[in-house]
Amino acid sequence: MRNESLVTCINSRRSIRKYSEKVISGPEINEILKAAMQAPSAVNRQPWHFVVIKNRELLRKIADIHPNASFVVSASHSILVCGDEKLEHDKGYSILDCSAATQNMLLAAHALGIGACWIGIHPREKRKRAFSELFELPDHVKPIALVSLGYPAEEKKPAERFSPNRIHFDTWGNQ
Repeated sequence: MRNESLVTCINSRRSIRKYSEKVISGPEINEILKAAMQAPSAVNRQPWHFVVIKNRELLRKIADIHPNASFVVSASHSILVCGDEKLEHDKGYSILDCSAATQNMLLAAHALGIGACWIGIHPREKRKRAFSELFELPDHVKPIALVSLGYPAEEKKPAERFSPNRIHFDTWGNQ
């Protein structure tokens, strides 16, 4: 089945860091989370957990503990994507699985007209500890990424990122 609108969505998605004051509805947050949980995972273990954050004080604390996340204070919501080491297929797989879920969230938000930005936490141990403490995560649940969400207060044109020199056929160097 050909779906050109999906390809357009992928190619037009950009990181949005400026948000309007409009609040995202519960059903829209659920749609984004449902899309996240449709991501592939190793042996279908689905080792993810999501902490939905809308508390303004928590959003301010995130800006205090992450040097690149000051803009989350203006987000309607943020979602902390966590990997459960007890559920992962093998050590380290939850990073890959949660990354796929994070990408699905970004695309779903964009398709709904909601701006989003992926804010990295893993592999920075100091950040991981700070998020684990702030959100009282159990020891076996590790913060992987944060996604800020809000209706865009900025417009960005699609970026041209296609680079033929990064493509190799059959062996390295065959371009």
